[in-house]
Amino acid sequence: MSSLPLTVARRRGRSVRHTLDVRASPYAYVAPFFLLFCAFGLFPLAYTAWVSLHDWTLLSEEHTFVGLKNFGTLLGDGYFWNATFNTLSIGVLSTVPQLLLAIWLAHLLNRRLRMQTLFRISLLLPNVTSVVAVVVIFSQLFGRDFGLINWVLSWFGAGSVDWAAGTASSHVALSTMIMWRWTGYNALIFLAAMQAVPRELYEAATLDGASGFTQLRKITIPMIRPTIIFVVIVSSIGAMQIIAEPLLFGASSGAGGGAVSGGPDRQFQTLALFVYEQGFTKFDFGYASAASWLMFLAVVVVAGVNYLLTRRVKGGLL
Repeated sequence: MSSLPLTVARRRGRSVRHTLDVRASPYAYVAPFFLLFCAFGLFPLAYTAWVSLHDWTLLSEEHTFVGLKNFGTLLGDGYFWNATFNTLSIGVLSTVPQLLLAIWLAHLLNRRLRMQTLFRISLLLPNVTSVVAVVVIFSQLFGRDFGLINWVLSWFGAGSVDWAAGTASSHVALSTMIMWRWTGYNALIFLAAMQAVPRELYEAATLDGASGFTQLRKITIPMIRPTIIFVVIVSSIGAMQIIAEPLLFGASSGAGGGAVSGGPDRQFQTLALFVYEQGFTKFDFGYASAASWLMFLAVVVVAGVNYLLTRRVKGGLL
């Protein structure tokens, strides 16, 4: 009996397996991520949108469909707009100086320095430190009566500042905490991008008499603009989701009104804290879901605006 049909069948089987391996394997490799994303990302997002269309409270057995009523009420809620202002204010005060300082630190570490490895590792230490420890320590530093910051300000004749009581002062304190945690992390990202810039460009600029600042402005920043766009967008998204710092700051500083409310006058309540308050303090899940969806849309808008602005800078139009 001839073995030719068996050989042809085996070849066809190997061909089919090879085709399936080439075409199906990539989808099998990425399938776990998309399954987890659908379970813990996409489904909660869609379910939150459904809840936002109902009068959904924890103590009620029936959930009445109210359409866009929660969104309309939310747009007229002064506390919501106050939280939006606080989020944008703290985000700008923490993000802009943070990115500028991170680029400067990365530029310094990109040069030939002694103990470079030690300095680079030290930049990451604030980021790996527990946020609870960071806020507790900074709350003591910004203490009204015995804080180190007020003690230093007293040298210049300034009075004692109650950092947690005022809107501007509390935003400065929270922005300082956020900057301390994330500046080093972003500096390492910028440093990694700077390592890919050809050294010949700096050597040629040095021969032409360019200073370090000129090299940073004319060589480094144009060469790492894609990385700058990435860091700006990620930092903007993170700034819109601030919750741990104001929550712990309100609890550790002794500000009245409760930690979730962001002080007695809600002077540092962010959008994330507002959503938390509505959902897990007042148990109004429909209203909290509507607030979370508006917060999501605000994050998308802020990230998109930052992308367009940084892309415009990249194109040399500014």
